[in-house]
Formats: sequence, C-alpha cells, structure tokens
Amino acid sequence: MTELSESERGTPHLPDRDTPIESQTERHREAPSRRAVRFWRLLFLAVSLAFIVLLAVRLWQTNVQEQRAAGEAPELQFTTFDGVEIDLDELRGKGVVINFWASWCTPCREEADLLEQTWRREKENGIVFLGLDYLDQEPAALAYLAEFDITYPNGPDLRSQAARRFRIQGVPETFFVSPEGRIIETVVGPIASQQELDALLDRIRP
Repeated sequence: MTELSESERGTPHLPDRDTPIESQTERHREAPSRRAVRFWRLLFLAVSLAFIVLLAVRLWQTNVQEQRAAGEAPELQFTTFDGVEIDLDELRGKGVVINFWASWCTPCREEADLLEQTWRREKENGIVFLGLDYLDQEPAALAYLAEFDITYPNGPDLRSQAARRFRIQGVPETFFVSPEGRIIETVVGPIASQQELDALLDRIRP
C-alpha cells in the first residue's frame, strides 16, 4: 500500500518561524534605525530652541533700538529751507519744541496751525519751535509750509539723520527740550489741544 504524504493525510501546514539567529539579525538592523530617529529628533529640538532664543534676542535688541530718545537731547544740526544753520546746542537756555512732520502726513495737518499760532505767541518768551521734514519731497514740503503759513524754522531731515538720532517711529512726533538740553516729554501723534500744548510748554520754560 502506498503511504500518503503529510499533505495528503491532512496534516496542517505550520507557518515558518524565524530562527533565533534571524530574530537577532532583525533587531540589530532596527537598533541603528531607532538611534537615527532619536538623533534627528534631538537635532530638530536643538535647532528649534536655538531659533527661539535668537528670535527673543532680536526682539529685545529691536525694542531697545526703537526706544525714543530720552534724557540728554541728541546732537542736532540742520539747514532750514531758507538756508539758515540751526544748532540745538546754541539754543541752550531756551525751551525748544522739535516737531517731526511730513507733507503727506494727514495727522500733521491737524496740529500745524496750532503749532504755528503758539510759536507766534511764545517766540518772545524764550520758547523756540523747530520743524524737521521727514522722508518728503522739497516742493511738497514748501507747499505745506505755505498752506499753513508756517514761519518758525523748518528744514529737511536729510538722510533721516535726526529721525534716527531721536529714534522716531513715525510722524508727527514732537519733543520738548528743557533749557538745560534734556528731553522732558515726547508726544506721539498730533497734539490735541491748546491746553495740552500749553501744559507741555510750562515744563520747558526758561
């Protein structure tokens, strides 16, 4: 009688199993892969942390650099549109109002007449008004001065030198300098009223 093979007798076929040597080989293959993943994760975290620290430092530096001038007023010399040389140091002993403006600046128009009329009232009282035209074209600036009949000394801030020294962030900005040459107050935006302007002038009167 012919004997039946295992498959013919219905003996169930068992799946192949890894030998111990094959299992160890597979684990050895996986170990370097896991180490590589951990390495790249740590590298990514380190780079992210370094970026956050660098960003924080940059923000701090920007904040410091953008702080407006305070204390002793920065050096200021400029030539007016009429060709007159102005030196802030030569104005020691007087209260000085330094207004940064531009012809394209709508809020500047809100305070233009107030500044001019107050200058006319105070120019014999030891108060000097100065205007610095910021990032503007001379024809437009002269038209602006004529429109508001501005007579106190005004000139272009060439290459924004004064704006950088005073660290302005826009226009209008107005600095009130004491007779001793110290910045007493800074107004960002248009000066709202005669009452506000008079109160500021009282702080810098000689």
